Amino acid sequence: MANVIAHSLFTDFDISLFKSGKHYRLYEKLGSHPMELNGQKGTYFAVWAPTAKSVSVVGDFNYWMEGDHKLFVRWDESGIWEGFIPGIDQGSLYKYKIHSNNNDIKTEKADPFARYCQHPPNTASVVWNDNYKWKDKKWMGYRGDKNGLDRPYSVYEVHLGSWKRKNGNEYLSYVDLSEDLVKYVKDMGFTHVEFMPIMEYPYDPSWGYQLTGYFAPTSRFGKPEDFKLLVDKLHQNDIGVILDWVPSHFPEDAHGLGFFDGSHLYENPDRRRGYHPDWKSLIFNYGRNEVRAFLISNALFWLELYHVDGLRVDAVASMLYLDYSREEGEWEPNIYGNNENLEAISFIRELNETVYGNYPDVQTIAEESTAFSGVSRPVNLGGLGFGMKWMMGWMHDTLEYFKKEPIYRKHHQNDITFSMTYAFTENFMLPFSHDEVVYGKQSLIYRMPGDEWQRFANLRLLFGYMFTHPGANLVFMGGEFGQTSEWNFQQSLDWHLTQYDVHSGIQELIKDLNKLYKSQPALYEKQFSHEGFQWIDYGDSENSVLTYIRRGHDTKNDIIIACNFTPIPREKYRIGVPKSTALKEIFNSDAKKYGGSGTQNASIKTANKEWHGYKKSLEITIPPLGIVILK
Repeated sequence: MANVIAHSLFTDFDISLFKSGKHYRLYEKLGSHPMELNGQKGTYFAVWAPTAKSVSVVGDFNYWMEGDHKLFVRWDESGIWEGFIPGIDQGSLYKYKIHSNNNDIKTEKADPFARYCQHPPNTASVVWNDNYKWKDKKWMGYRGDKNGLDRPYSVYEVHLGSWKRKNGNEYLSYVDLSEDLVKYVKDMGFTHVEFMPIMEYPYDPSWGYQLTGYFAPTSRFGKPEDFKLLVDKLHQNDIGVILDWVPSHFPEDAHGLGFFDGSHLYENPDRRRGYHPDWKSLIFNYGRNEVRAFLISNALFWLELYHVDGLRVDAVASMLYLDYSREEGEWEPNIYGNNENLEAISFIRELNETVYGNYPDVQTIAEESTAFSGVSRPVNLGGLGFGMKWMMGWMHDTLEYFKKEPIYRKHHQNDITFSMTYAFTENFMLPFSHDEVVYGKQSLIYRMPGDEWQRFANLRLLFGYMFTHPGANLVFMGGEFGQTSEWNFQQSLDWHLTQYDVHSGIQELIKDLNKLYKSQPALYEKQFSHEGFQWIDYGDSENSVLTYIRRGHDTKNDIIIACNFTPIPREKYRIGVPKSTALKEIFNSDAKKYGGSGTQNASIKTANKEWHGYKKSLEITIPPLGIVILK
């Protein structure tokens, strides 16, 4: 095998962009790229290692020996080492052996830009270049309409390793999932799936949130093109794909990004800003141009090469605040003397401007748990520029309210109504995520009080209230059929439960709520605007009843919602309505097909009787622990 041939994919302009942090497609230049050079097949390698004394490519092609294939350092002080090695082709295993000028350290590192990695616990990178032929042109042409903020956005959150397993306890592959998962999500009526991190990660109990292979879908479930097939099949069935994306931290694994070239290359060198005490991981140096370019390139990589429709950005609060999870004396204020991480804020704004500038038909969604202002407001208006933000306060208050015995709920009416005081300060997504069904919190069904009938009625009411509250929706897998045990990443969901009527009833309810959400413009056209919501009465704490109106662009599409948070049916319950018209019940969580008692409202007519400030009113029956929707 010939030694390394001097070759470069970089132009002077590329280097200028890289140094200034404005090269947003670094994956086209850095990493390993199978190619032909002067009639010879081989692979071009390029890696950023500015404090290195030498960099060798080691792998299964040279017995992992340093020195046989040394890369050339560029003359322009970019810190990039590169070269073409003949004979190395698809599937070859490799790492970079880096001999550092800093303390004469030698390290073996996986390629930060590798497109494919060995199956953990093995840690080598794999030379890879797939030629997948996409078949989702139709979806890509109209996905802007499907992804719009005035469109239905109902998300099914999935951990690929534990959604379903086979042959005892084997993973389903990406190919298996492209059949089973796609069919299920379509049948359930969700508009999007959100995958917990699928980028390569070494440690299963991290659930994927400790990434080492930022540009490689995990090899646990198959090859990169197999993951593309899964995305493609979802698109062909009109289902959008959101990826969890983790720019907030990375693990210290020896083969990873930490202390990459014998220096703090990717992480902030100051432990007060560069180390995460909660997760015992490293924090990116958001003030370093090349690191910003690495992260933004990574975001664009998944949007461009994998046709992803959105990124849910993990742990944004930990990025925004210098004192996040730190005690007094463990952090240093910024130049203005406060706790905001100005470099991270600047990075987030640049990320969102770049994503939306290049892909205006996608969404970025922030998992952000504080009162930081303007998370989902445009950057040019002083915001962070995300499309949506998780409504963590709503989630917490709602679950706290629902776990109370109904007899006490009248004393906590404010807990269930408070969200409407701030519901339109951001574009909120309502999340019942994986975080709510682990670490002793119990499953959603066992967060509900009462006997079995009341638990399931409460859960049906919870989902009905969620789907009619302003905002987009997210349900973690298993919640949609009332999984009884906490989520366990090491095994399949308890699919056998769906043979029981109470569980299949929850499934039917979610199906119908998804249909309702997609068919009723009042539920989505103004879901992020105060114009889309109006209270009828939020003050009936004695009966623990809420009544409200959801509105779209056309008043004829208005719908009326009534929730009864007690097990006592509210018969001949009078509510005021804005106009005189016959109303029809279009949804009732107490229907027998859902496992309810079958309480229904037939044709409902308004009367000329003033109520709740309206000249017209009507009487309905609100079932026990139930929600009814009228149109």
